[in-house]
Order: sequence, then C-alpha cells, then structure tokens
Amino acid sequence: MNKSLQSALQELLEREVENKTVAGVNVLVRQSDADIAYAQAGHADAASAKPFDRDTIMRVYSMSKPITAAAVMILVQCGLIAMGEPVEKYLPGFRDQVIYDETGEKKVSRPTYVRDLLCMTSGLPYGNAEGTVTEKRVQKLFDEVDAALYTDHALSTVEIANRIGEAGVDFQPGSAWKYGTSADILGAIVETVSGVSFGEFLQNEIFEPLGMKDTGFYVPAEKRERIASVYEKKNGEMQLFETNHLGIKYSLDSEPAFQSGGAGLTSTLDDYARFAQMLLNGGSFNGHTVLNEATIKYMTHGALTTTQRDYLWATWDSLCGYDYGCLMRHAYDPDMAFHYTWPGEYGWDGWLGTFFANVPSKNLTILIGMQISNPEGNFISEKVRNVTAGKL
Repeated sequence: MNKSLQSALQELLEREVENKTVAGVNVLVRQSDADIAYAQAGHADAASAKPFDRDTIMRVYSMSKPITAAAVMILVQCGLIAMGEPVEKYLPGFRDQVIYDETGEKKVSRPTYVRDLLCMTSGLPYGNAEGTVTEKRVQKLFDEVDAALYTDHALSTVEIANRIGEAGVDFQPGSAWKYGTSADILGAIVETVSGVSFGEFLQNEIFEPLGMKDTGFYVPAEKRERIASVYEKKNGEMQLFETNHLGIKYSLDSEPAFQSGGAGLTSTLDDYARFAQMLLNGGSFNGHTVLNEATIKYMTHGALTTTQRDYLWATWDSLCGYDYGCLMRHAYDPDMAFHYTWPGEYGWDGWLGTFFANVPSKNLTILIGMQISNPEGNFISEKVRNVTAGKL
C-alpha cells in the first residue's frame, strides 16, 4: 500500500462527508495489478448508519457504457458485427431516419452506422422536455418507459431502441458529437445478434469469466442489504432521492425488461476493478481472455475527427483535452484538462458520481463510488485524481 496516498485520500473523503458534499464515498486505487490505496467515509444509508463499505453495491449508471462497448467489440472481433454496418440492418426502427433542424424535417444523408453509436456521433440525444424536437420525442418515450416500469407491459430493450430510431436525430450522423442514447442502441444490437438478452450475454461473456459476481441489471434478494441509497443535497442537508431515471428502476428488485447499455448496471468497486484490469492487461484476466490485444488497442484510443472533437469540447467543459471512442473519454491533450491526467488515460463516470479511469503508462486504475445526484460530487473525482497524481 502507498500509505501517503491512502492517508491523503482518507482525509479528503472525510472532509467531503463532513462538508455534506456527499453522504458516503469510497475510492480504490490500483497499480501493477495490486491495490495501493483504499479509503471510505460516510454512509451507504444514513438512517441505519450503514457504512459505505468496499462491498457496497452502487448504481453505476453511465459507467455501464464501457462494459457495453466491450460487449459490442466481442461481437466485432468474432466477425458477427462490422462497425461500418448500418444500424437498420439489426433494428428496423432506424430505417428512413429523419433529422429536424431549422429547415424542418428531412431524411438523413446516410444511415447511422454502428461506429457512430460507439463514438456518440449518431445524433441520438437523451430526452429533454425543453430541447430539440428529437429530445422532446425521446423524453416522451422515456416518460412512457418510466410509467410502465413496474407493470407487466414494461418496454423491452429492443422495443425502446427501435422507438428511439423512429424519433429522429439532432444532426446528420457522423457530422458532430452529442452525448445520448447510443449505448442503449448498442445493447439492443447485442441482443439481436447474439440471440440472448443483453444481461445474459454480459453474464456469459464478461461477468462470469472476470469473476464480477456483484454486477448486473438488478440485485438479488440476498444482496439487497448492500445497496447504497441515493441522496441529494437540499438546503445544506443530505436527503433521500428515490427516483427512477433513464428507464432504470430505483428498487433494483427484479430483472428489468429494459436492460440499458447506457445506464442500467449495478456494481462494486472490486467488481469494476476486474473489468478495468482486463483492459489494462490487453484483454485477459485471471486466465480468461475476453478481448484480443488488437481490439483493446482500438478500444482504448480516441476516434473522433477534429470537427467532432470540437463539438465535444464546446458542449462539455470537463472533457476539454479529451477525445472519445468506444463509449469512453481518452486523454488527447492533458494540458487542456481541468485536472491532472496522463497521456493515454481513458475511462468514464456515472450520473451519481461513480468514476473509472485507467492510465496504461502508469499501469494504474482509479475507481470512485458514491450515490449523489448533485453535480458537486463530480468535483470529488477531480480532487481524487489530483491527489493521486501528486502521490505517485
């Protein structure tokens, strides 16, 4: 263990809990396939004073995306999917897509390709009731998804993907960059190609080989006491925030009809560390090969054009200096970043503050867990990165 780093991280986390930035948080730093620091502070559930432990199960939300990209790349390296193929080959809802802009509705100039989904250059946005025509349509769809979550007619992964395709795009596929539902579409493609549910594919091809025993789209009864509650900061205090979001059930009590490749997974720091280590190892972990080295090389480098990258930097300040590809950020110009980083660093984070980064040049992984809806939690990840960089 790096005692200096561990002490600094412990002090940082305790300060953030004391300042009521977050109810509970933990951090795991690994280097050369070994833990070098672990720290935790606060509660996974304040009412019961349950600590935010190393085995606490969290809703990782968008940290689902790198795992979804890995699932797609498994099919790519097997020759079952080509990244240049049109999405409509697998999902009919993507046929005859339309774009809505200042001139009105018109057909897209070319189909959406699988690669567009991996790079978020598809033009498929998340919902926004006050946004573009497409964003409003997607928001209406997810309102319908949420309304049916706890019924016997909940919308399925493939059904939702086709409906998103029918909602249109915000720009010509490949012409810009915008964060949105692309990963959910990829999950549906995996289902269509593999012939099994997305969750079953992940279990067979990634979770079981890597020993990720606490990762999935819901939490079995015997593990539910380990789930962290979600909080938000209101009037300076932590309050429970029990809400469905992006078609994900807050309860996590049963296998969902919609297995969201963009936001649906739950996991622990140790489980996600196994996935991260597999990527650092060139595709293998503990004697199991999930991806080949050529695939890992492709996955762990940015893939945007200069124009697409300009859109990324213009719309997401904290990603200045980064490229994007395979549903992850990739350090492109570290001097532009808002925090310490290293060339070649890649990873992603989640809506409730979870965070993942790999740094191949340092053989380093940084993982952060929390369950806070306020954006203040994002600054914890920046502080953790800065402290870690200063102690290595």
